[in-house]
Amino acid sequence: MKKFMKLALKEAYAGMRSGNGGPFGAVIVRKGKVIAKAHNKVFSTGDPTAHAEIVAIRKASAKLKRLDLSYCEIYSSCEPCPMCYSAARWAKIKKIFFGCISSDAEKIGFGDNGIYNELRGKSKKKIIEKQIFRKECLAVFEEWKNKKGKKIY
Repeated sequence: MKKFMKLALKEAYAGMRSGNGGPFGAVIVRKGKVIAKAHNKVFSTGDPTAHAEIVAIRKASAKLKRLDLSYCEIYSSCEPCPMCYSAARWAKIKKIFFGCISSDAEKIGFGDNGIYNELRGKSKKKIIEKQIFRKECLAVFEEWKNKKGKKIY
């Protein structure tokens, strides 16, 4: 475990020092073998979703040619934000090991706790949500429901 956390930390330093993004690194391991490693690339890509865990999940899925990463685990330099946790959940990853916690990230300017509080109903949401066009949107769901040979993920 230590060697994988050290790799995640090495990625965090590399990404931060190169100016690619914040101080975050992640490694995805399957059966004791490194499948993917990545660091935050938010600045270098201009993509606010290019967090270390997301980049690593994308790399691992591409390398393994599969969506299901249930036999993998993530080692991350910090507790995953809600987006990264959700991505790991969608990928069916069962274990996440992390170093720093969200309050540590909060102390250096990363606002994960604000998102957690919105999701938990502890603070007002910062994004206005309004449901529209439900009937029209249900049509594509109906077509999907009846589609032959579809893959569920």
